[in-house]
Amino acid sequence: MLVFIIVVLSVYTLANYYVGLRGFQSLPSFGWVKPAYIFLFTTLAFSYVFSRFLEKTSLYTLHHITYWVGAFWMAALMYLFLAVILIDLIRFVNLGLHFLPAIGTTNYQTLKIATLAGTVLLTSSVLGFGHWNARSQQLKKLHIHIPKKAGNRDKLNIVMVSDIHLGSLFGKKEVDTMVTRINKLNPDIVLLAGDILDEAQMPIFRNNTGEPLKNLKAKLGVYGITGNHEYIGGINSAVKYLESLNIKLLRDTSWLIDSSFYLAGREDRDGIRFSRKARKTLPDVLRNVDHKLPVILLDHQPFHLDQAQNNGVDLQLSGHTHNGQFWPMNLITQKMYEIDWGYLKKGNTHIYVSCGYGTWGPPIRIGNKPEMVQIEVLFKN
Repeated sequence: MLVFIIVVLSVYTLANYYVGLRGFQSLPSFGWVKPAYIFLFTTLAFSYVFSRFLEKTSLYTLHHITYWVGAFWMAALMYLFLAVILIDLIRFVNLGLHFLPAIGTTNYQTLKIATLAGTVLLTSSVLGFGHWNARSQQLKKLHIHIPKKAGNRDKLNIVMVSDIHLGSLFGKKEVDTMVTRINKLNPDIVLLAGDILDEAQMPIFRNNTGEPLKNLKAKLGVYGITGNHEYIGGINSAVKYLESLNIKLLRDTSWLIDSSFYLAGREDRDGIRFSRKARKTLPDVLRNVDHKLPVILLDHQPFHLDQAQNNGVDLQLSGHTHNGQFWPMNLITQKMYEIDWGYLKKGNTHIYVSCGYGTWGPPIRIGNKPEMVQIEVLFKN
């Protein structure tokens, strides 16, 4: 984890230096312009890091402001970095082809300022749209058939939500809205597929951000599993808090629900990095399951999907990927996972990977929409 943090901070610092230097070189050298730019850029660049130090202090307002500013800057930095690379590439090609208009040579300073202003304006517009999009969750509906008897049930209405990331960026108001939307779907069961909490836990506990989750209404109950962010923030405190919200956590175990189907949940696969304890294998988790009944599995990270297929799981629900959250990160997640978002069937196993309801880091989504998933499962009568 220490190596990971060092690498991330190094890359983040170098990206800020590259973008900041190019912006600095675009400004005229008179008066207060460049000193003001250095102050503003440095403040933006280190706001997120600074907010993490403020997290456990009594400076609540300052923490909240720096956290929001820093989170937006993380997304801005990525798009500014891509823009600067593109601009430098155009400049390099122009050295040989000379295709830029005459202003590029006759009034170079004007071109630099215009390019800087255009880049900032375009990036700001993209971020504004991305934030609106991140708060415009869609309802995804899925209908599947499991050819097994399920006690006296012929169908099951599941509402599944993953990657809520309760915290400073997803507060009590947003949670209350989500709960209202879930209850309107009249679910038989609510499943929370990991990363319910963000890793910054102190603001969550201080504001009791998750309190509206107590109002979830489901005939068979509300169940959840751990995600990697519950472990990053502190698994024991996360579990204690989630259970206080009437969420039944499945931690490497399986339960028979309503004498009709089995619900199994796995610990997050990254738990070993934080607890030094490996999670159980899937056969161990399903050891006491009667496969004559339907088996539903919650596993936060959608790796090794063949394990669910090979162990008689009828429906696996996962999250974690965020579908990249914003372009072009989705191009990376598509290479990392067999499926990083959507429905897949492997043999007799139905699999759905949600792109998540909330966001991590920047409260921004570009190239995908956050979702709540309603799954109608039909059983053999």
